[in-house]
Amino acid sequence: QVQLVESGGQLVQAGGSLNLSCVASGRISFFGSYVMGWFRQVPGKEREFVAAISRTIGKTGYKDSVKGRFTISRDDAKNTVYLRMNTLEPEDTGVYYCAATQRGGGGYYYTRGYEYDIWGQGTQVTVSS
Repeated sequence: QVQLVESGGQLVQAGGSLNLSCVASGRISFFGSYVMGWFRQVPGKEREFVAAISRTIGKTGYKDSVKGRFTISRDDAKNTVYLRMNTLEPEDTGVYYCAATQRGGGGYYYTRGYEYDIWGQGTQVTVSS
């Protein structure tokens, strides 16, 4: 089995920045074979897509409200995916989850939760106004 562990979440003021990390461990043949995504959830709401990065060419996609502020990246040698979050807003508050899947081709990423097979436990991000 593959496990994902997120870290980096904390309380931050609006306008601040955070770096989230997600490290994969366990039965990983090659981390580069996984499409990786970040999702977030607040109480009472459904989990929503934030960002994703494909395998091979590292094609990225973002939720509209985070474009230009968030950046997803990966380091396959470290089995790690990152989410750099700048100019944070109170609306960015939530539990951030890392997800992984091996489905699809090299240049694809996925924006729906059911397309991912492996999930981390989440890390809390709180943005105060």
